[in-house]
Amino acid sequence: MSATGGLSRRERQILDILYQRGKASAGDVREAMADAPSYSSVRTLLRVLEEKGHVKHKADGLKYVYYPAVARERARRSAVKHLLETFFGGSPEQIVASLLDVSSTRLSGEELDRMARMIEAAKKEGK
Repeated sequence: MSATGGLSRRERQILDILYQRGKASAGDVREAMADAPSYSSVRTLLRVLEEKGHVKHKADGLKYVYYPAVARERARRSAVKHLLETFFGGSPEQIVASLLDVSSTRLSGEELDRMARMIEAAKKEGK
């Protein structure tokens, strides 16, 4: 399965809902969407997500229940790897610098300290 980089805004929105809920019918997904498209559009989007390998379904009585095909953490790692390779030439330093540049005013001292500890732990693991 590829990263979520190739998904439309609506597809990402649906996938987010499924990750939050664990599973949901097309009607449940539509109810949870802001500015929701028609029910048939939601079903079509779910079918497209299934064809792309992001979603699976199972029958639950007369309706289908949809759920993510890949664990959120695995999808997150795949998306970050895709982002790293596509936009940052595979350089973790460049992606961190961009994150700090974009987020610097929103990061608390505690968050920066946690990030520094993660970097220190990565240094120790690399030795």
